[in-house]
Amino acid sequence: MSIEQDKQLQRFKERGYQADLLPKTKKQQTWGTFNYFTLWMGSVHNVPNYVAVGGFFFLGIAPQYILLAIFFSSIMIAGIMILNGKAGSRYGIPFAMSLRASYGEKGALLPGILRGCIAAIMWYGLQTYTGSLALLILIGKIWPAFLHIGGNFQFLGISLPGLIAFIIFWVLNLLIGLGGGSILTKFTALLNPLIYILFGGMTIWALSIGGGLRAILMYLPQQISNEHSSLIVFFMIVNANLAVWAAPGVSASDFTQHAKNFKSQALGQFTGLVLSYSLFAFSSVTILAGASIHYGVDTWNILDIVTKWDHLAATAFATLVLLLTTISTNATGNIIPAGYQLAATFPKKISYKQGVLIASVLSFLICPWKLMENQVSIYTFLEIIGGILGPVLGVMLAHYFVAMKQTLSLDKLYLAKGKTGYYKNGVNWFALAVTLVATLLSFIGKLIPSLAVLSGFSWMIGSFSAFILYCLVFLLFKSSSTLKEETK
Repeated sequence: MSIEQDKQLQRFKERGYQADLLPKTKKQQTWGTFNYFTLWMGSVHNVPNYVAVGGFFFLGIAPQYILLAIFFSSIMIAGIMILNGKAGSRYGIPFAMSLRASYGEKGALLPGILRGCIAAIMWYGLQTYTGSLALLILIGKIWPAFLHIGGNFQFLGISLPGLIAFIIFWVLNLLIGLGGGSILTKFTALLNPLIYILFGGMTIWALSIGGGLRAILMYLPQQISNEHSSLIVFFMIVNANLAVWAAPGVSASDFTQHAKNFKSQALGQFTGLVLSYSLFAFSSVTILAGASIHYGVDTWNILDIVTKWDHLAATAFATLVLLLTTISTNATGNIIPAGYQLAATFPKKISYKQGVLIASVLSFLICPWKLMENQVSIYTFLEIIGGILGPVLGVMLAHYFVAMKQTLSLDKLYLAKGKTGYYKNGVNWFALAVTLVATLLSFIGKLIPSLAVLSGFSWMIGSFSAFILYCLVFLLFKSSSTLKEETK
């Protein structure tokens, strides 16, 4: 680190920033291509993603089109992660500071809390509860009497065995979160070979019991929805996959800040995500369709398949890997972003690890098992959060690539020097206004019944419209003196 960089970091520390929010130095940026190649593999192969594919079958589209839609969406997801992570890899800044660059010091508070706190903590709790169900299955297979501990005892709607499994899995997630990015890379390196052993084996098994690839590609559930054409359903599936990555896509800098350079994170993320999703698409379609054909019951949850197995060792191995993939997903998509965002919201009082601890406690207090009792309310909430995060992503990309031309001033960002053009009283009002308009557009299918078909494209509409609107705002007003000051 140069003397000038050292002095700059010292100025930022004197401003009250915790070490976790400071820009990483070149010495600290150690993640190479392989780190990013393996980073998201566990996040792709997890229980909620397999459940989503099960839901795609019921839309009435042929399996081969589901495969193609997932592959197409993987390319778009990789592009989003690479582009929105570019500022992080170039300047070593986390998502909280990248967001501040777009919305201003105070303006970043609202989108930051929506992504890093509310959405992350909700997903944190739901993922933990989903994983605890798999843990409960594993314990029940090994120790059947455990499932009857406590009799009819209920704690806020959850049985004592379920509560014990939830607490155990909650602690495991917390420990990974406290370890941060360094422990995550070691964790994923251990996990990824297990993922391919499990899902590769399950794919071969499904092809065998399901009558071969031809039978699987001809499979359709007994009850399907034929409300829309195949083309519309195809892009609805693409949108659904993109919406799953709405939160990680926005906060990509939390991970790319560790990159040796842009090329490392770009090549690693693209190859890792596209390859992982290609294998996931084939394995998920094959496993769910093959099992449905074999058991004679339409199966949409991979846990239902595992519980039907009589072989204890196979059930234990499968459940263990599913537990680990859930932890990996939770860490990359929820725990780490929540910790950074809470630290950024209260930079003088909360560190990253304290933020992780607070987020973990809150994820417990919301009683996610109660939320799982009503799927309609859960998906409505997540749809709203996704509709908001899409516009946030659009604004961030437009501001960095079009308005700022990929150039940021760390002194302005951390020290808020001077009255820069976009920011009035610490708020980029252009960004907030565009976000609001784009959010309304993303939910136009909900607001106008005659356009209900558009409700299946809320993330696409929100992100694309925000990007276009922000670029138009910039082009219309860039000649003003305030914008000249900010962009020069």
